[in-house]
Parts: sequence; structure tokens; C-alpha cells
Amino acid sequence: MTRRFGIDTSILVRLLTGEPEDGFAQCVASLTELLEDQGAEMFASNQVIGEAYVAVQHHYGVSKPDARDGLIQVLRSGLVTALNGSSVFDALESRSGCDLLDRLIADDYGRSRMETLTLDRMMAALPDARLL
Repeated sequence: MTRRFGIDTSILVRLLTGEPEDGFAQCVASLTELLEDQGAEMFASNQVIGEAYVAVQHHYGVSKPDARDGLIQVLRSGLVTALNGSSVFDALESRSGCDLLDRLIADDYGRSRMETLTLDRMMAALPDARLL
């Protein structure tokens, strides 16, 4: 049986920034060991992706487009992937309309077969979202 792990924001931020270098190397080595030696799978939830997106902007001065591109690169690296699959990549690749966090929120509600209510007109334009 394949072991499955969900990473937290600190790991995803480390993978995104590569800082500090020694911590990054240790993180990659540990994840690689779990993947290769134990056949494990690593996932990042929408919440972790959203938190990392905000954290690298705030703490590292990364632009929104660069944060999105970095997340795409990390989540396609083979070390860790998006728990919610292709819909997360659709959200990361979208460059118009509402922000990434709004898209991740709507994606989570949609997975629970809920419609998203919002006061934000751009978010209300998403499928299964509506203006309150």
C-alpha cells in the first residue's frame, strides 16, 4: 500500500524559495528518500498552496506571476503535487479575473458539491459561484 503524505506550508515555501540552502537540500533529500525508498506520494492541499503563494510574496518579495510560476514548477517537479489535481493547475495558469486564492476557495467548495457565495464580482464569475 502506497503511503501518502500531505505537506505543510513550511515545506512548500522551502521548495519554492530554495532558502536556506542547507534546509532546502535536507528537505529535498528527505522527500526524495520517502518517494524513492518507500514509494510514497506527496501532496499539497489548496490551503497550503494558497498560504505559500501569500508567504513568498510577503516574506520574499516574489511577484504574483512569479509565485504562480514557481508553484507550477514545484508541483510538477515530481517531489510533490497538488492534492486537487488539474483544477489547481488551471487556477495557477489563469492570469485574468479573480486571484488565485479565490479560485482555490471555489475549487474546495466545488469538491464538496457546494456553490460559492461571494461579494466579489470577479469571483462570482467563476463556475459554481454567485454574487450574494
